Amino acid sequence: MTKLLFGAASALFLLNTASFAAEKTVTLMVENMTCAVCPHIVKGSLVALPGVTRVLISFEDKTATVTYDDAKAAIPALVRATTDAGYPSAPKS
Repeated sequence: MTKLLFGAASALFLLNTASFAAEKTVTLMVENMTCAVCPHIVKGSLVALPGVTRVLISFEDKTATVTYDDAKAAIPALVRATTDAGYPSAPKS
């Protein structure tokens, strides 16, 4: 009986952790965007990440505004994705 109650409580806890996830938005300053193709590459690197739901690129401002589920993605992963694609980035302050 104790195992059953523990299992049920564990399952409820795991189901409720999704309620702690939040949609967040960050703007990254992106380096090396010098041509019309660059924003497409940057966007592709970001949308490929689990948890990323929206990416808006501004070639003029050299930014990427990313909306993501913070339970599935984090800012360091976003920065790593653009950097690995050849476009180092950092959160805009």
